[in-house]
Amino acid sequence: MTTQAGGGPGEKQGQEQRLRDLKLLRQVKDRIDREYAQPLDVEALARGAHMSAGHLSREFKKAYGEPPYSYLMTRRVERAMTLLRRGDLSVTDICFEVGFSSLGTFSTRFTELVGMSPSRYRQGAIAGEAGLPPCVSKQVTRPIRRTSIRNREATAPDPA
Repeated sequence: MTTQAGGGPGEKQGQEQRLRDLKLLRQVKDRIDREYAQPLDVEALARGAHMSAGHLSREFKKAYGEPPYSYLMTRRVERAMTLLRRGDLSVTDICFEVGFSSLGTFSTRFTELVGMSPSRYRQGAIAGEAGLPPCVSKQVTRPIRRTSIRNREATAPDPA
């Protein structure tokens, strides 16, 4: 049997499996983006992708930089930020609108990702964003995981 320059038949099968996994991971990500306000959990997402929860979490993190649960929480907080800037719903209403079932959990996750409480964010957003185009506002208000910032700073090469 001859092998091609890129590897043997086993490597080709591995690449094909990786492509299938990436397609399934994209479907999971798309589902989270569409259904973020629904009661989703990693087990349900994994069942839909025909993977174990552990395998889904590992592969999703490899592909997108964070596990599916963290991505779901980030997506919910992004939507909450938009609704808070709009200003026509209470924090409690927004909490349930974006898929959280507990105001305490919502406030904790929001504060972890954004660095301030939802109420404080709303006050600052109303004061600071007046006149910003929506496309700019979306970029400057995107939540950033605090731990990933710290990790990137800790591992950044010394410029000297």
